[in-house]
Amino acid sequence: MTQEKLKAAIVGCGVIGRVHADAIHEHDGFTVSALIDVDRALAEELADHIENAHGEKRPIIAGSIADAAAAADVDLVVVATPSGLHVRLGLEALAAGKHLIVEKPLDVDVTRGRSLHLAAQEASKRGVVSTVISQHRFDPEAVTIANALAAQRFGRVTSAVASIAWWRSQEYYDSGDWRGTWALDGGGALMNQGVHTVDLLLWFLGKPVEITAYADLLAHERIEVEDTVVAIIRFESGALATLHATTAAYPGIANRIQVHGDHGSGIIDVGDLSYFHAASPDGRVDSFMGLPFGKGNDAETELPLDRRAPQDGVGLVPGHLRQYDDVWAAVRTGARPRVTVEDALDALVTVRAVYLSATLGKPVRFADVLAGDYDDVTTPIGGGER
Repeated sequence: MTQEKLKAAIVGCGVIGRVHADAIHEHDGFTVSALIDVDRALAEELADHIENAHGEKRPIIAGSIADAAAAADVDLVVVATPSGLHVRLGLEALAAGKHLIVEKPLDVDVTRGRSLHLAAQEASKRGVVSTVISQHRFDPEAVTIANALAAQRFGRVTSAVASIAWWRSQEYYDSGDWRGTWALDGGGALMNQGVHTVDLLLWFLGKPVEITAYADLLAHERIEVEDTVVAIIRFESGALATLHATTAAYPGIANRIQVHGDHGSGIIDVGDLSYFHAASPDGRVDSFMGLPFGKGNDAETELPLDRRAPQDGVGLVPGHLRQYDDVWAAVRTGARPRVTVEDALDALVTVRAVYLSATLGKPVRFADVLAGDYDDVTTPIGGGER
């Protein structure tokens, strides 16, 4: 099996496109061969960065995936555009027989998400790998909790609490015509900022059954979507979770996820495993009343030693680099990637169910949204409709 580098075409050359370019530069198994953007100046700027800052061959600049594939050797397409374009571009890449990485979220539309899921399933039969960026599934802290859950070290999982308390200024939303729109952003605090936490909730707790939610636009203007949302999610296992996401928490506090079972608990706070404790292997709990919070904290001993740090001066999100490791292994060995398009579809359906519940004022079932029962329902939360 050849060990030549996989040649990537990046579609979308803004902030996230540069993160992918930096991750590719730091990985021995990839190189950037082409850049695609409707704004050629952005593509030229990223090409300069790749050539001058990284000292690599300048990638070609193309107007489409087809043009890039015709002009350069392309094995992999990376979609880093506004969210509402993800599926259309992903389908083009798969139709061209290219491996595919899509930035989060999968898309803003469940119908389109289902179409990419089906296309990815068919492409996988031909050895084509498809994944969606969910880089926090590769964080050592998240992996530690996921492994504990898989080994049933927390016993029966009973509940989870997730909160994303961030701040985005009005200038942030005004900085691009697509920001804060249903068509291209697909939602506000939850779809854009909170989807990674939704993904972790589903990875930890499994499939949702029913969602009840409230959402509103409380601290911003001139956008169509919410800046604050709260929800209660019931899972197939019976576990319950509360979910909170906002971009109206000045100055931007933290993101936190707690998982609790009848034999253990784990907490990730601002990316750190701040608490971990599980009962003894024989199932004996520690005391009648339990331990005071902070006692019996085994977080440091549970974490693996090989935490991969960002390279100095790169500005790289380490999780993206870890996910590129996973994609490289999947392409080279035929293994299934850790994050599938189906996983990303589940996260999209969950977010959509939150918006539907908030709009309709009633609980919404996950399976009904996945099946398309609500495909024609608009969700006017901010200043516009979808």
